[in-house]
Amino acid sequence: MSPIDLTAVPSDLVPELRALRSRLSSDIPAKRLDHNLIVATWNIRAFGDLCESWIPSPNDRPKRNLYALRCIAEIVSRFDVIAIQETRDNIKALRHMLKYLGPDWGLIMTDVTAGDAGNYERMAFVFDSRRVKTSGLAGELVVPPEWLHEEHISPDSLRRQFARTPYAVSFSSGGETFILVTLHVLYGESAVDRLGELHGIARWLEDWAKREQSWGHNLIALGDFNIDRKDDDAYQAFTSTGLRSPAELDSVPRTIFKSGKNAFYDQIAWFTRDGNPNVPVLSLRYSQRAGGFDFRGLVLPALSDTELSWRISDHFPLWTEFLLGAD
Repeated sequence: MSPIDLTAVPSDLVPELRALRSRLSSDIPAKRLDHNLIVATWNIRAFGDLCESWIPSPNDRPKRNLYALRCIAEIVSRFDVIAIQETRDNIKALRHMLKYLGPDWGLIMTDVTAGDAGNYERMAFVFDSRRVKTSGLAGELVVPPEWLHEEHISPDSLRRQFARTPYAVSFSSGGETFILVTLHVLYGESAVDRLGELHGIARWLEDWAKREQSWGHNLIALGDFNIDRKDDDAYQAFTSTGLRSPAELDSVPRTIFKSGKNAFYDQIAWFTRDGNPNVPVLSLRYSQRAGGFDFRGLVLPALSDTELSWRISDHFPLWTEFLLGAD
């Protein structure tokens, strides 16, 4: 079998790929060295194995093929650093995406979270090392045992620890240091099952932000919080210590399915002055630009939403732009 080459796009798929690139350029701010920073999050459904074909077939196993991965890589390339949820124990697709992106792109990820609750997933960060560098810190978030007896974080609601341990990595860009904390909250059998984890992460981030204040670090949480809608119990738990997501993301769809039209599953959030005055706010300057990227109709338009979800994802990526330097 010949080596996988994501540049060898069949000629009949080239117009579609060009249209995708054009829309990406229209919808997502261009990268400007030392002027801006584009941070993103994306739950890429079952991001693991790869079918070594270019044209979708009903017999494909797995469903994600070379063209789908090339489209995913085109989207990822528009961001400076992106947190990816649902990276699986098999990293074939991730490995070939990085090979296509080139030697200037880096990867940091956790080991696999074994067990049914963890779904054998990893937490991963992919970043453009020409614009973003790691700055020394990487670690998983663990809830202190004494917190398990607080009102909203009980042993019953947060059994031992998170189902998929949140992962924090520090980066620097344009003289600014920032810590990204990515997570994929337990979905559970009902929304109530998520509350313990959401209260736990909110409480943990509040405590850590206070400790990091002396270092001048920015703290940003991002990932799949499995929040059904704004202002529900899960959202209240998520924002209970002052985390806020930008208003520009309020109306952005999170999933490709109509039933998730108003869902708030995925988030990018940080502490603000109106959220919790006792927690340091960002020194990074938010540009007031944030959004998602809807790839429906651009990529594999003949497929149903369900078919598309297994080839690209059932979630859209979310992004935010921050300003660096004198801009």
